[in-house]
Amino acid sequence: MKLVLATSNKGKVKEIKAMYSDFDVVAYSELMTPFDIVEDGIDFKANALIKARAVYDALDDAGAIVLADDSGISVDVLGGAPGIYSARYAGEGADDTDNLHRLMDAIKAKGVTHSRAHYTAAIALVSAHAEETVHGWMYGTAITEARGRGGFGYDPMFIPLGFDNTLGELSREIKVTLSHRSQALERAKILLER
Repeated sequence: MKLVLATSNKGKVKEIKAMYSDFDVVAYSELMTPFDIVEDGIDFKANALIKARAVYDALDDAGAIVLADDSGISVDVLGGAPGIYSARYAGEGADDTDNLHRLMDAIKAKGVTHSRAHYTAAIALVSAHAEETVHGWMYGTAITEARGRGGFGYDPMFIPLGFDNTLGELSREIKVTLSHRSQALERAKILLER
């Protein structure tokens, strides 16, 4: 079964391909020129559906199944920010490092060195037969220093519940068992197999 990913994020593509080894997984950017998708939904679910629908429509292939993910980190001391703005928290054109430092600085500006936080992942599946979504969450603590070089995004500043190390310090094998995206992808796999 061919599964088209509505992302060009190399970290996400690698993670999804590893979990979906039974499927023929391809990033949409391998099939067409990447295009801008306006993510103006009110939550992660809405944005995941917007991305999946846009790529499905652009493919013009009734047999395609498109998977899109929208995910981010929400920090309690910041009232849940950056939330759905996680990927562009430091502004347009910012990269993972810019976003990471902006978030650490925002927490420091509240006069604390850590805060409860959680990751959310919404996975949308769009095909000719249905549109479905599933979610996954990972809870822990956001800190104001980057530790570790593993993972991507905000991983070096997030300590999962029950651990002392950041996601940036933990092995990929451990991270996969905890990850919000892994949880959501496992749930999405059940839908795909059905």
